This record gives sequence, C-alpha cells and structure tokens, in this order.
Amino acid sequence: MTLTGRTALSRLAAVTAISTIIGLGVPVTTAGGAVTAGGGHRRPCVSSPRPDGGPAADVLRIAEQARSEMDLKSVILRVTLDGRELVTTALGESMTGVPADPAMHFRNGNIAISYMGTALLRLVDEGRVGLDDPVSRWLPDLPHGEGITLRMLGASTTGLVDYVKAPGFAESVVADPFRQWTPEELVGISTGRDRLYAPGTNWNYSHANFVVLGAALEKITGTRLDVLLRQQVLGPLGLGETRNSFTPEIPSPVLHAFTSDRGTYEESTFWNPSWTTAPGAVETTDICDLARSAVGIGSGELLSPSAYRELLNPGTVGLGTPTSACPETICLANTAATHYGMGVILLNGWIAQHPLFFGYSASQDYLPCERLAIAVSTTGGRNARDGHSAHTIAQRIAAALAPDHPIPDFG
Repeated sequence: MTLTGRTALSRLAAVTAISTIIGLGVPVTTAGGAVTAGGGHRRPCVSSPRPDGGPAADVLRIAEQARSEMDLKSVILRVTLDGRELVTTALGESMTGVPADPAMHFRNGNIAISYMGTALLRLVDEGRVGLDDPVSRWLPDLPHGEGITLRMLGASTTGLVDYVKAPGFAESVVADPFRQWTPEELVGISTGRDRLYAPGTNWNYSHANFVVLGAALEKITGTRLDVLLRQQVLGPLGLGETRNSFTPEIPSPVLHAFTSDRGTYEESTFWNPSWTTAPGAVETTDICDLARSAVGIGSGELLSPSAYRELLNPGTVGLGTPTSACPETICLANTAATHYGMGVILLNGWIAQHPLFFGYSASQDYLPCERLAIAVSTTGGRNARDGHSAHTIAQRIAAALAPDHPIPDFG
C-alpha cells in the first residue's frame, strides 16, 4: 500500500485506532509500555502481533529488507502514532542462537544529551538558573568559563574542540577499549587546545560541552547527575528501563554488540563507554523507553511553552537555517538543513538524536505535527557497512509514513 501526504497519516491514525479496538495496538502510558486490564501498570516490552497488511506491515517490511541489505545482526524498533503503538518488533539475533527481543537493553549514547538539555530547561522554568548565566559561576576552574554560558553548552556553541576528534584519541580508545576515562581527562583534551571560534559565534558538535554541562548541573542542584536526570526527566516520563551505570554493565536482558573497529569482528558489548558523555548520563535503555523518550522529549511535555521554544531553537548559529521556533508550526519549516537545538537535532521538523559507537546504532525521532515517533536500535553483522544503520531505517520508515516530511541526512 502506498501512503502519501497528510492523507497517509490520517489513514494511519485510523488504522491504529481500529487496531487498538481489536487488540493489535495498545494505548501507551507514561511508562512507555501499555495500559493493562488492571489499569496503569507497565506491560513488558514485547513484539506486537505480526501485521497482515497496512502501515505496520510496511514498517516490518522496511526493517526486514534493511537487515538483509545492510548485513545487520539485529534490528529492534517501535513506532507509535498519537500515543498508540503501531508496531514493535525485534529481528535477528543478539548472539548466535539468541534471538533479539524488544525487552533487550542497549546503550543509548547521546540520547542522554537530550535529557540533560531538558533538565537544564526545567531548571530555567523553575527560576533556578538563566540560560545566559556564565558557567564559571559553578565551575570556576574551567578555562575561559566566564565567557561560556549554559546556553552555549546545551546548544554546542562554545568553540571547544571535540576531544573525540583530537589526534590520537580514537586510537587510544580502540587500543584499550576497557579504559575508564575521567571527565577531567576528557575536558582537559578539549581545553588544552585552541578554541575553534569565540564562544557563541559558531557551532560545532563537541562531546566536551556535555561533560561540562553535566558537571554544571550537579553544582547548580547539589545533586548527582544520574539522580538529577531520574528526578527531572526519566521519572516524569516513566522511563523505567533507562538507567545510568558507572561501570560497563548492561542490565539483563542484554542486546549484544559486535564491531570490526580493531580489525577483527569481535564482541564489544562491555567495552567501557565512560568517554561518551558526562558521568551519570552513560545510560542503557530498551526500545519501548526509546519510543516513549522520543515523544516526551520531542513534544516538550515536561517544559513550559517558552522552554520548549528554547529546546527547538536556542539561537544556534553557523548551522544551516534555524528551524521555526513555534512548536505549533514546526512541520511548516520544511528545511532539510540540520539545526541543533538544546541537546537535540532538528531535521526537517523531526526532533532527533542518533547515537553510534561500539557496534551499537540507534535513532530517536519525533514529528510533533503528526505525533509520530520512530525508535530504532541496530547491531552490525560481520560485513555491515552502514554505520548509522538505525538512522537509515528511520529515514525509510519516515518516507513511508510521513512522505511530506522526510528525515534528511545529518553530520
């Protein structure tokens, strides 16, 4: 079946509503699961019944084709429309002989950056900080911190070099993937180099911004970052399967990952992710939480209208055309240029994040004007070539379900 334009989403909503009545779709709760007969309890994250046709079958076909075409070991996805499940599925294997399952946990990487951005904006809503406050107020030892604001950290406009791209860093990670990196080491790599530009005058993605932001949030609140994110974001959104770990541990059941980063195809599941972002925001999740996260962050449900506008457009410079700051008309912006918000990427009206590291790829995407959420997690097979495979699958799903709003490439 071919779906086109607004009519496609209208038909899709109708199909989803009918499916719910006959038991194929389930109302999503704030916990990211579903309402049970008893009311309110989160059901396990499980595959939906295999669809006979319609949009859910289109999504499943896209996933199956992509897994074969890209040589992916696993594809796990969940798509919701207007708060209701369209399809949840897991294809392939976690390990040889162990089928992938929607309840399996995987690393969510920079998805946690969107939580830090929302947590910061909630503090702004509470009147505890201002976005233009200098970070030196809380981190006086940060070099040039007096010229860097909280807004610049969240929007990645500080001018700090990305330590991940610093000469020798990637080689160090690959040489010793179990190394525990400290935030002082990581930020020191970035601050030890000349800034790329004066703070606030341009944009570049730098992991250092979010390591610093995490430290600042702890100082502002007097609360450890993992606890703060639980209080401000994960708890209110009901993300019960999303959690931080200060070790490489992943809660069971585990989606195992494999990579050829070191020249041979090997398991990378428990390589140390301490370099990826601020301690306290190094998280794992499952696909139901990821879909719920897409809705909760992308809709700004935890934020005031003014804070939501800041989430979407904090005044990012040097990165394409700013997306409309008006939440009600965000889908009308129709710019294919990548635009960075407050810890989120905006892509042609989609509010997104797309982590990729250690053999894991994921994609969290939300289209506010259609209330359409896409969550995808993948792991690569021995001959996998497309690193951002989850993003590619999300693009294909968006093209089928919301052809008027394709997800462009990024990066």
